[in-house]
Amino acid sequence: MSLQSAHDVPLLISSPNSASERRITPSWSIANLKTRLEPVTGIPASTQSLSLRIGSQQPIPIEAADEDATQLSSFPLQPYAEIYVNDTRPAAARTDFTDVSAVQKYVMPEAEYETRADSVLAWKRNQKLGRFDPNAPSIEEQKVKALEREVDERGITLNARIQLLPAASDGRRGTVRYVGRIAELPPPLGPWVGVELDEPTGRNDGAVKGGQRYFECKPNCGVFVRPERVEVGDFEVVDEFAEEMEEI
Repeated sequence: MSLQSAHDVPLLISSPNSASERRITPSWSIANLKTRLEPVTGIPASTQSLSLRIGSQQPIPIEAADEDATQLSSFPLQPYAEIYVNDTRPAAARTDFTDVSAVQKYVMPEAEYETRADSVLAWKRNQKLGRFDPNAPSIEEQKVKALEREVDERGITLNARIQLLPAASDGRRGTVRYVGRIAELPPPLGPWVGVELDEPTGRNDGAVKGGQRYFECKPNCGVFVRPERVEVGDFEVVDEFAEEMEEI
């Protein structure tokens, strides 16, 4: 058996931070409605400004000189019309319920999470998925394969003309002289790209620290980069001397 009055009207209640459906009794006063809407919207009754919105019609203000004595039946309530609750306080005085940056959150210590039997991690461990798969490649192997894919997908080959990325902040041009692993450089041991730059803005002459040489070029014209720094294309050779001659 329903406890709601037969005269209750289902209305949509919305505010800047909430939206819900509520049953409203027309015999309530405006002041009574505002008091009931305060925990729903988070807006104090004293700073609420109500308006009734029916379809595409102009909003009807729900207000009166004596809100304690004025009943909602004074307004054309219709099922599933909308009552919009506006907050008249200055923006700085309002509470932003969508901002959870200041809400203290519980973070379970990693060591405790590792020991739980009812976690996603435990399920993966039992199913031997992800890092628990004995046949899965190691993280190092995955990084190496990713670098090898970059070489193939970018079409990086010996003697290809390239531009170093990001083009907006680098844009140096050169020619690929080496593609492969370099034990002397930081891991992962995936492929590096040795580039002979058009201009002496590099860091070596084709040799890495320790003296191992991977290609020949003039001093400061060599550089080693990862494949993601390389863009292959029909880039013209940069000739700073030719530009200077054009200006003479």
